[in-house]
Amino acid sequence: MTASVIDGKAFAAKVREKVAAHVAHLTAEHGITPGLAVVLVGEDPASQVYVRSKGKQTLEVGMESFEHRLAADTPEADLLALIDRLNVDPAVHGILVQLPLPDHMNADLVINAIDPAKDVDGFHISNVGLLGTGQKSMVPCTPLGSLMMLRDQLGDLSGLNAVVLGRSNIVGKPMAQLLLGDSCTVTIAHSRTRDLPGVVRAADIVVAAVGRPEMVPGDWIKPGATVIDVGINRLPPDEEGGKGRLVGDCHYASCAEVAGAITPVPGGVGPMTIACLLANTVTACCRAAGLAEPEGLTA
Repeated sequence: MTASVIDGKAFAAKVREKVAAHVAHLTAEHGITPGLAVVLVGEDPASQVYVRSKGKQTLEVGMESFEHRLAADTPEADLLALIDRLNVDPAVHGILVQLPLPDHMNADLVINAIDPAKDVDGFHISNVGLLGTGQKSMVPCTPLGSLMMLRDQLGDLSGLNAVVLGRSNIVGKPMAQLLLGDSCTVTIAHSRTRDLPGVVRAADIVVAAVGRPEMVPGDWIKPGATVIDVGINRLPPDEEGGKGRLVGDCHYASCAEVAGAITPVPGGVGPMTIACLLANTVTACCRAAGLAEPEGLTA
C-alpha cells in the first residue's frame, strides 16, 4: 500500500479562496472589512518571517492588516496597554500576539488580556473552556486545519479511533477536543504512555504533535490509517554544511508505505495554520457583526 498524499498547500489555497470570497461579500454587502492585528515583541528571526507571511496573506485575501512591532525590552505594561487599545478598536476583529515572548513577560497574562472574541489563536482561557465543553469558541489554528483536512479526506469521522500524540495546550489538547466533537473515540498519548506502539497501531487516525523528529515509524501505523503529521523539525546540517532538512514527527517513507493517507513535511499541516488564522478572523468579524458565519471555515 502507498498512502495518498494530503496536500496542505493546495488545501490552504482553497481555504484562502473561501476567506477572500467571504471578505469580498462582507465589504460589498455590509461595508465591513475584517481586520487582523499582529503584535511582535523582539527580534526572533523565525517570528519575523512568520509575521511577514501573516501580513502578506492577510492583505492578499482583502483584509486589513495592522502590524505592531515592539522592542525586546518593552515593559510588559506597555504591551498590555497596546492590547487594551486593540480590544476596543472596532476596525480590529482579530488579535494575535506572536510567541515566544521575551523572558520578562508572562505569556499567560498577555494571552488572557486579549478579548476572547478577538482571540484568533484560540489560546485565551475562556476559549479553552468553551472548546472543552463543546460550546462555540475560537479554535486554535493548527488543530482546526488538521480537522478540516481529516473531514475532507474521510468524510464522517464518527466512531473512528483517533490517537493524538502530544498533550500540548496549543495542539494536542484542543485537537483531542475537536475529534471528540466529531464523535471519534480519542486517546491522548505521550512520553509516559505504556506500550505506545500498540496504542498507535489501534488508531484509524494518528495526529503526531510531539516535536521529536521521525519518532513514529511505519510499523506503528495501522494499515490504511490516516496520518496527520503536525511536527516540523530540522535535522542537523549535512556534511556539506548546508541546512539540515525538515522532517515531521513521523518517519515519512515507512509510514507512507502503510497508511491510507498522510500529510508531508513540509507542505502538509504547516500551510493550514495561517489559512485558518485568516478564517478565524473572518469568523470573529461575522460574530461581532451578528452575521452568519462562513460555511466550511469553522469547527
